Amino acid sequence: MQAYCVKCRSKKEMKDPKAITMKNGRPATQGTCPSCGTKMFRIGKS
Repeated sequence: MQAYCVKCRSKKEMKDPKAITMKNGRPATQGTCPSCGTKMFRIGKS
């Protein structure tokens, strides 16, 4: 799944994506950037 990396300033393929639920109850996907290792988020059903 692709997500935007804020540090690299580009869309990249997420490494180790996990489906999570945010505090407000909305679904999201969390993973890491393959280049810099920063956390990446994508809001919405995965």
